[in-house]
Amino acid sequence: MRIAFTHNLQKKGGEEEAEFDSPETVVAITRALESLGHDVVPVDVDMSVTRLISLLEGARPDLILNTAEGWRGAFREALFPALFETLGLPFVGPDAHACALALDKHATKALVAELGVPMAPSVFVQRHVPADLSKLELPVIVKPNFEGSSKGIEDSSVVTDRADLEPRVAEALARYPDGVLVEELIPGVDIVVPFIAGLGPDGGALTPATYRFSEEARATSRHGLYGYELKNHSAAAVDVVPAALDAAQARDARAWTRAIAAQLGLHDMARIDFRLTPEGQLLFIEAEPLPSLELGASPHVSAALAGATTTAAVLEAILKASCARQGLAYKGSGKAARSRSYKVGLVYNLKRVKPKKDGENDAEAEFDAPETIDAIAGAIEGLGHTVVRLEADRTLLNRIGHAGVDVVFNIAEGVRGRGREALVPAILELLDIPYTGSDPATLALTLDKALAKRLVREAGVRTPDFVVMTAVKQKLPPNMTFPLVVKPVAEGSSKGVLKTSVVRDDAELRALVTEILARYDQGALVEEFLPGREFTVGILGGTGQKPRVLPPMEIVFNASAGENPVYTFEHKQDFTPQVTYQVPAHTTRELADDLARAARLAWDALGCRDVSRMDLRLDHEGRVSFIECNPLPGLTPDWSDLCLIAKGAGLGYQELIAEILAPAVRRLERRLGRKGR
Repeated sequence: MRIAFTHNLQKKGGEEEAEFDSPETVVAITRALESLGHDVVPVDVDMSVTRLISLLEGARPDLILNTAEGWRGAFREALFPALFETLGLPFVGPDAHACALALDKHATKALVAELGVPMAPSVFVQRHVPADLSKLELPVIVKPNFEGSSKGIEDSSVVTDRADLEPRVAEALARYPDGVLVEELIPGVDIVVPFIAGLGPDGGALTPATYRFSEEARATSRHGLYGYELKNHSAAAVDVVPAALDAAQARDARAWTRAIAAQLGLHDMARIDFRLTPEGQLLFIEAEPLPSLELGASPHVSAALAGATTTAAVLEAILKASCARQGLAYKGSGKAARSRSYKVGLVYNLKRVKPKKDGENDAEAEFDAPETIDAIAGAIEGLGHTVVRLEADRTLLNRIGHAGVDVVFNIAEGVRGRGREALVPAILELLDIPYTGSDPATLALTLDKALAKRLVREAGVRTPDFVVMTAVKQKLPPNMTFPLVVKPVAEGSSKGVLKTSVVRDDAELRALVTEILARYDQGALVEEFLPGREFTVGILGGTGQKPRVLPPMEIVFNASAGENPVYTFEHKQDFTPQVTYQVPAHTTRELADDLARAARLAWDALGCRDVSRMDLRLDHEGRVSFIECNPLPGLTPDWSDLCLIAKGAGLGYQELIAEILAPAVRRLERRLGRKGR
């Protein structure tokens, strides 16, 4: 199966990350899943919800193994299950409602009390300290109501003097404003019962475990609490071991665990915590819907006694239980299910001739090198899809019809003519194959820089004054003054844009127009030179979505770039000291908003979708002007402008490819009329 492993990854440590998975745990779980024959997509959920949605929709996992705890708020553990439910993606564990309920210790106790399970008396406190705290017998423990992993539980949480109670509760409320639970601290030992549905003879309730403290740990915890410091900073001083219960106690612990899991709606895996008093009575403490799966944790210790002696065996039991509950076919042992994967055609033009920096031999400058094609294919395959490579040559129409692809990732630039970038999308529309990127009309329009400028200007975005010269003797409009920039009107990748492209007088203008007309067999775009800063802005988003405008990147021209610098063909061929790429760009909030607004208006005016990059420049008054749109931006890792922009925004290469692919997959699934396969 293809499994997305969603998790919060510990990066800095500290209490705010106490419930997150360590890098070692993430690696161990990933490798165990892979050893079972699954395709695994590890997903650290530390990203925007928009990015996470695109990544998951691009990957289309058969099942999600979720251990993500979220960041803040009483609903945080429910956030990701709610998202998975909305996307229609099956996942391991309880639903959003059960996660929200289990995180609320007070509400959980109320429901568990209905089962007749004994528990210590407690009072839930929110906003102000209530008078009924006096009914509790000391000592009491004051702990956050909406936290796990022993957060907020320490020796100072225990109150033994009634005069200290109200100040201690007020202090806890200031630290945990969502609410605290004040609970009688009953002498005894902690008992934990892992629950893995389908494992063991008791319907998933496994052998109860407990914590064995070293001498050092006992000295550290005066009240015998397995608190935050021990759990997170002195883990080696505490071992998880089978609990020494008599037969009746063990039977009650497992029976109550099954009943509590059912009452709270806890599926597949969970952990129920009890307190065993000196008199031998079990008291319910709390339920954990997302129990830790780190090595040595109670699920592994108790599962080993049920025959699941490895991490892989524990995970397989959890996955099988989840699949059985949801009516999914579990497939492991090297037989990876592809029920939600697609055959993706990667359509490209292969660069065989590397152009010179001076622009000579630039016919294939816009094509992609084998390394770029390999990188894109690898990213798509990493999402669980099969890739069919299809070069956009004269045989494409015949080959693509027989390739059996479901969707196309299109980076083909075309070979010749003003409509060359639109050719592959037009073929795909003829064959009714969904594809990434803008449609043929937009691709044909944006390749003609003059037509694009007219539409964008009409939408309210400034452009430099311009004219298209199709004859050497053609007169300039009277409003245009030197210096001017001259370049081919329908080329990309800065083809024809050189140091000499900024002309200072009529003689230089006529000479350069003559060269462009002869070399490119198209008109020359002549536009006002703008002396201000230059930016490029990436945009992502499918049809019907609000496009995501990425932070701008500035092309900073250094002194060696000369007077009146422009972003030339030479600059795009190799690193040069003439320019520096600053991403995200250093701007004021006002300028950033102006850049984003201009990019968004241009996107809408030109009818872009999925991905585009807008080139913008400031005029002599610092106002934003549109230069051109690239709806097929380069995707060379760590080199192409869009990849640098994405990286500066914290978007990894595979995530970028996933975001571009996701809207096309959605179009495919709308056409099929169902989710997945």
